[in-house]
Amino acid sequence: MVQGTVQVTHGGSSRWRRRSGEYPTLTAALAVAGDGDVLSIAPGTYRENLVLEHAVTLRGPEDGSGSVRIAPLDGVALTLRASAVVQDLHLEGQDRAAPALLVEDGSPELTDLRVSTHSAAGIEVRGPGARPLVRRCTVENPAGVGIVVLDGGGGVFEECEVVASGQTGFSVRGGGRPRLERCRIHHSTGAGIAVTGEGSGLEALGCEVYEVRGAGVQIAARAAARLTDCAVHRTTADGVTLDTDAVLTLAGCDIHDIPENAVDLRSRSVLTLSRTSVRRFGRNGLSVWDPGTRVDAESCEIHDSTGDYPAVWVSDGATASLDSCRVHDVPDALFVLDRGSAVEVTDSDLSQVRNTAVSVSDGATARLDDCRIREAGTGAWFRDHGSGGTLAGCTIDAVQTGVIVTKGADPALERCTVTSPAEAGFYVSAGGRGTFTACRVTDSSGFGFHVLDGCRTTLTRCHTERCARGGYEFPEDGPVVEECTGDGSGPRQAAQSAPGGGFTGAQTGVRTVTAARSPVVQPAPAALASVPRPADPGDAGAAAAAARASGAVLGQLDGLVGLDSVKREVRALTDMIEVGRRRQQAGLKAASVRRHLVFTGSPGTGKTTVARLYGEILASLGVLERGHLVEVSRVDLVGEHIGSTAIRTQEAFERARGGVLFIDEAYALAPEDSGRDFGREAIDTLVKLMEDHRDAVVVIVAGYTAEMERFLTVNPGVASRFSRTIAFGDYGPGELLRIVEQQAEEHEYRLGEGTAEALLTYFTELPKGPAFGNGRTARQTFESMVERHAGRVAQLSEPSTDELTLLFPADLPTLPTPC
Repeated sequence: MVQGTVQVTHGGSSRWRRRSGEYPTLTAALAVAGDGDVLSIAPGTYRENLVLEHAVTLRGPEDGSGSVRIAPLDGVALTLRASAVVQDLHLEGQDRAAPALLVEDGSPELTDLRVSTHSAAGIEVRGPGARPLVRRCTVENPAGVGIVVLDGGGGVFEECEVVASGQTGFSVRGGGRPRLERCRIHHSTGAGIAVTGEGSGLEALGCEVYEVRGAGVQIAARAAARLTDCAVHRTTADGVTLDTDAVLTLAGCDIHDIPENAVDLRSRSVLTLSRTSVRRFGRNGLSVWDPGTRVDAESCEIHDSTGDYPAVWVSDGATASLDSCRVHDVPDALFVLDRGSAVEVTDSDLSQVRNTAVSVSDGATARLDDCRIREAGTGAWFRDHGSGGTLAGCTIDAVQTGVIVTKGADPALERCTVTSPAEAGFYVSAGGRGTFTACRVTDSSGFGFHVLDGCRTTLTRCHTERCARGGYEFPEDGPVVEECTGDGSGPRQAAQSAPGGGFTGAQTGVRTVTAARSPVVQPAPAALASVPRPADPGDAGAAAAAARASGAVLGQLDGLVGLDSVKREVRALTDMIEVGRRRQQAGLKAASVRRHLVFTGSPGTGKTTVARLYGEILASLGVLERGHLVEVSRVDLVGEHIGSTAIRTQEAFERARGGVLFIDEAYALAPEDSGRDFGREAIDTLVKLMEDHRDAVVVIVAGYTAEMERFLTVNPGVASRFSRTIAFGDYGPGELLRIVEQQAEEHEYRLGEGTAEALLTYFTELPKGPAFGNGRTARQTFESMVERHAGRVAQLSEPSTDELTLLFPADLPTLPTPC
């Protein structure tokens, strides 16, 4: 297409000073145009950088005779500094350092534009005076951001589409505050929508974000956003993320088909949800972390999990409130854990839960008022010391066990009813406590209230009916019982008063015993072994489940590329622990196994991954309570003044309680010629904690081989705590190739003819200096190949499936030049 002509029709008071006419270039036409003038552009390609300084109208042909392409070889294709009107143009750019369309000032109206470019951004709105109205525009930019609003810019975007952006689809930062209405953002390589920075904000109405290689919506760093009647689906990462004092409101939204967390928020972020549906998610529906972080949900629905994780996860001091919500068809409904974490659930339904509806552990609290729990393995489980809360006016129906209280947990239950449990209505064991007031159990296939020896529980005005094994069962030195009644169902038993109170009314079906058998409790899935149930060590079913879990994790370990010696070491440790456990069960002495480890080797050799799997294995074997991984380094442990290091180290150790504390680059705690460096205080504190709590946490220290040998000599107790060192060797070219092949398979790419051989040569010749990252280098190589492939295929008008998926030797990055 060749360049056409530009017809200028003058309007306004300036018309008498200029004549109308045709101009060969847009630049010439703009030079004579003023406010109110109309520039009609003939079809053609214009290799010009346009700047609109006046409120003119710039439009393509209205008769559909052809398209107008503004396509300069570099720089910004179109810059607007006035309230102009731009219609029916096709903008293209090739400058990776500049946007294709830039709005710097005014309130221009942009309608029916197509921005198809390889620029830093498709559309950029910059500055507090920039307030465009953008209607029915399409932006395609495989090289950068789709649309960015920054530096106080704003504007309204109506019925726009951002497709195939190479980075974030719609980005807001630096105090930008746009509004989106009925827009679609899809097939971006980065986040669909990202809002970051103090003062930045976004309002979206009726928008859709989907098919995103990353998170759907990201709000961070004190930014705020409100999404109304929007949909987020089919991402590769979390659906919605909030971080660092972010604020987000979701009203009438639908978040679905998310492989990770549907919504994840951390670091004092605040999320408000109303009339919002969260469904088909692979991890948590709501994942809430850190002190000051809060979720308030009203009239929302969370359902149809596709993974093995709780639908709602609240931890590390975060809080959540659910009012008139529904959670159903999930593995577990609500998990709240860690001291300071709290949830409030009012007038809500938790149903069709495969395991536990409500789990409270590690000092957390939960309050449920007028809630309904049905069709669950366990209705509510208060797991350990410091954990508690209140259940008031709740009904629990068709569960294995209604409420479990264990290990010193102390909840208060008022006016709660458990109907048709397969085992006990209320079960207290392992030193659990609890206060039960005016609670009822009906139609239990087991006991109504089952309290084991040593549990200081109080029952007041409770009642049982039609309990197959009896209304109450507890030892002679059992709970305090006042004004409790039963209907006499179950085996006839002698009614006896418990210390501190007594039974009134019909007393048959009440008995006290010197020993009581625990009811069978449905086990949690292996993926949630961090919150284990009380189990009989001789329970064959529990042992089989544990064996299956450890076998599955070991299978994952075996699936890692290379690391043959590491796998042998971990299996040897696992075998020793397993045999020791079986010897104890048989009444034999078990050899002491030092579980703390030293990992040595270069970066990128899989040390963190193996540490995480090691924790899962120990949890599946019952050695660790949770098996989770807490990863720290010097900056997390060492404080700025005397005494603060010990506090930080203790806090990290507490976070890892029941799991693995992984200290990366541990040698940095004891630098050479350190003088009075506070890192030594961290080491001393750690050694003492490992001794005082030897069964609570497994500690793994990692780093370069020579540096770790020095680290083990800095404190007399360090070497004795770590009896086993596992060396992680560098990957060879063949193993690096296998990692690239795995990455390609995971991301739906294939290696074309000769590519595998070229990769082997590449990895053989690649310099292996201090910056070499092993597995990380392989992944970066794959990412570079994908980027080069995208630059090549983007030039094709209609690429085939093979062209979209095949990576060839030409896509390999250039080998770095030796210094």
